[in-house]
Amino acid sequence: MSNRLKDRIAIITGSSSGIGRATAFAMATEGAKIVCADLREATWRVNPADSTGIESDGPTHERIKANGGESIFVKVDVTNPESVEHLVEAAVKQWGRLDIMVNNAGWAPEGQNPAPIWSRSLDDWQKTIDVNLNGVFYGIKYAAAQMVGQEPLSNGDRGWILNACSIYGLRGAPGIPAYCASKGAVANLTRSAALDCAPFRVHVNAVCPGYVATHMTDPAFADAKLKEQVNREHPFMGVGRPQDVAKAYVFLASDDAQWMTGVAMPVDGGFTAK
Repeated sequence: MSNRLKDRIAIITGSSSGIGRATAFAMATEGAKIVCADLREATWRVNPADSTGIESDGPTHERIKANGGESIFVKVDVTNPESVEHLVEAAVKQWGRLDIMVNNAGWAPEGQNPAPIWSRSLDDWQKTIDVNLNGVFYGIKYAAAQMVGQEPLSNGDRGWILNACSIYGLRGAPGIPAYCASKGAVANLTRSAALDCAPFRVHVNAVCPGYVATHMTDPAFADAKLKEQVNREHPFMGVGRPQDVAKAYVFLASDDAQWMTGVAMPVDGGFTAK
């Protein structure tokens, strides 16, 4: 433990699985106090054989506490602005301030069944935008409102807002129009919010992962040929792990990134270098 985030208060949405869970563990290891936020406490992964949910090894916040950290769980629906506002209020009520907001929760049904834009359902479009874009907007809005008015830390900064973007926020791909649109919007929303927040010493950055082995990709990667193809798209070490992305979030929330804001940073094993 290097304590790069010692005593900083962090909210991570979508913390019950995948990248969010790994980020919660990584930030707790660095000394942060964690508000785990999701629709459910239980951690689930997907069985590639039949796409059923399988409960994993305990809620994220309970695992953090068992390892000596401080953590609570707050249920949140990121598509509901009142729910996100309550989430921020809960963090402040528990620990007096909010230092780090990780808007990680995401939705990607198109990835399981890519199809041309003219055949995409309106329901998939709306839910993808609601979760991936509107959810990030609400997270930025309510976190920033808290951060800009609170006392700065000893380094002069008041907060760090980190948004889940994607390699498909930086380039297009066929068959997943809602996902590409939502993530492209997150990249530019991050830049706009960074400029608003800069005078108050609140950082706003985004992380753009490549393909990562999580419960969302497990069913697709059950096909060995497809997984090998996707591995080749990432020249450096192939498909990523949740902890690879979590390390980037920790870096951007630390003093090591003190002169960084408005960045959409690829973490992708070289995918976007091609």
